[in-house]
Amino acid sequence: MGQRLEGKVAVITGATSGIGEATAELFVREGCKVLIVGRSADKGQAIAQRLGNHALYAQADVMQEADIKGVMDLAVQKFGKLDVLFNNAGGPTKGDLETITPEDFGYAMQLLLGSVVLGIKHAIPALKNNGGGSIINNSSIAAIRYGQGAAIYSAAKVAVTHYTKLAGVELGPHNIRVNSIAPGAIPTPIFWGGSARANTLSAEDNARKMAKLEASLAKATPLPFAGHAMDIAYGALYLASDDARFVNCHDLVVDGGRTMMFNEKAS
Repeated sequence: MGQRLEGKVAVITGATSGIGEATAELFVREGCKVLIVGRSADKGQAIAQRLGNHALYAQADVMQEADIKGVMDLAVQKFGKLDVLFNNAGGPTKGDLETITPEDFGYAMQLLLGSVVLGIKHAIPALKNNGGGSIINNSSIAAIRYGQGAAIYSAAKVAVTHYTKLAGVELGPHNIRVNSIAPGAIPTPIFWGGSARANTLSAEDNARKMAKLEASLAKATPLPFAGHAMDIAYGALYLASDDARFVNCHDLVVDGGRTMMFNEKAS
């Protein structure tokens, strides 16, 4: 077990699969107590049990403000404080330029941007009371270049990145650092409908889809392999740790160099 987050307490949303699950695992290994937040109770409880006494699961929907506030309160109640918030929850969006509906727009913005805005809002009191901390928002290289997601998804991620920087300026005087991570195309269940869809498939089907996706995404970076969820988790670990004490208002791109390549959608 490492020591980079020894004594710290973190809330990680969307932590029942993919990047969130990998980050929860890494944070616990580094000495952090983690509140695993997600909608899938079976998966969340299993992950918390696997990670041991430093992990606790809380069922919550980041589309609901009361749920967001509830998990921040629960972290303080169970662990005594809050040091780190990783606003990681997200998912696919619907609608293109000609077909998007007001419902599609509202869903995308509430899920991808609203969860970040409200997560920050309800983490601030606990972080201030703790003398500071770190907020990390999961953005995307879709916020940087064309072809990495649907237009509305990309627009929401642009807003996440910029809101991160604005929040970092306003919260900096309280010793609260706010940064974002822009993952490249990381093979996770979001590519075939999100964790809810993945939960309906067998382990074999999910593994087969993952292997095919990894092979495809490996062709989309200068490096000869695809990134994994744990690669993003290590970025979050840095931003959450005291090693990043002077890093604020920053968007950490972890994409294997994909943003420098000619635009080509992974197939």
